[in-house]
Amino acid sequence: MNSKEEFIKIYKENIHREGADKLLSFLEGTHSDFFEAPASTKYHGNYEGGLCEHSINVYHCLKDYLSRQRVKDTYKMKYSDETIAIVALLHDICKTNIYKKGFKNQKINGTWEKVPTYEFKDDMPYGHGEKSVYMIQPFMKLSREEAFAIRYHMGFSSVEPTNTVGKVFEMFPLSFALSTADMEATYFCEENPQNKM
Repeated sequence: MNSKEEFIKIYKENIHREGADKLLSFLEGTHSDFFEAPASTKYHGNYEGGLCEHSINVYHCLKDYLSRQRVKDTYKMKYSDETIAIVALLHDICKTNIYKKGFKNQKINGTWEKVPTYEFKDDMPYGHGEKSVYMIQPFMKLSREEAFAIRYHMGFSSVEPTNTVGKVFEMFPLSFALSTADMEATYFCEENPQNKM
């Protein structure tokens, strides 16, 4: 099973909210490159299909984190399979249609060569997490905790003031869990050229 098939399988098995089918149709449609897009231009998942693969990795990391006994018993984090799938699979929907294929000059063995690359071009610069929430809501209603989790999934690596992120993590623990899963997927599950330096 390839990444797109796995994403769709997880999505259909877990997300049954009104409008979920229309959102999936959008992601699969001609106006979306979600399943072909990279996850970034030069960091983790900077290859075709990287965004879909990253979303699946975040899903598996989040499922694993939330299955831990301490998380369930001490932190009282218990979420439905639907909520877990929604926040993990869709947290980076904002990256749909923003990476364009291009070329750059790169020195290889002392010779300049044209190599393929991705360029960032966002025609709807509405932020990151907030843009994902904005893109999901016309199709499907999110709970407050789901919206905050997606909005703040960048955690302390975002441009938000740290006291704001900390307050969100206190109020909406799913935000912390999703941020943790996102970091785990990014730095440990996916190839990241920066980790090789």
